[in-house]
Amino acid sequence: MGISLHEASVPVFARMLRQLARIVGKAAAHAEAQDLDPEVLLASRLHPDMYPLLQQVQIACDAAVDGAARLAQAEAPAFAGDERDFPALAARIDRSIAFLESLDSARFEGAEDRVVSWSARGATVSVGGKAYLLNHAMPKFYFHLTTAYAILRHDGVPLRKGDFMGKA
Repeated sequence: MGISLHEASVPVFARMLRQLARIVGKAAAHAEAQDLDPEVLLASRLHPDMYPLLQQVQIACDAAVDGAARLAQAEAPAFAGDERDFPALAARIDRSIAFLESLDSARFEGAEDRVVSWSARGATVSVGGKAYLLNHAMPKFYFHLTTAYAILRHDGVPLRKGDFMGKA
């Protein structure tokens, strides 16, 4: 018995976004406890040519939402991208989870073989749904999720592997 693209995407994205919400919450609590300006954490980055924490979280949300929407042939919500603090980021994560959980699994039927197209660096890329999920949507999502975690660990937020992984 195989696994559907709905099963392989929506619950995974939603679960890991919940972990991201936990991580963002711990970052906000750490900033308050240490009397740190939250904007310093939100602007922090691993390297000057990488996006800051704020954008890492936004892009992780977008990767999950856009990934699932493309597979389901659904309209992804357009987030304004105007988040500037931890509560606003938490709200964006919540909206992303709500969208994911609103997608009916029936919309994913046949998605393995459906062509998914998106723009990347000025070019249109088209691949089958299965390849899209496994080779683009999931890796992009985990890259930005992991980078957000790494930025906060680097900046002293007391996170552990369990904060990232959660419970199975």
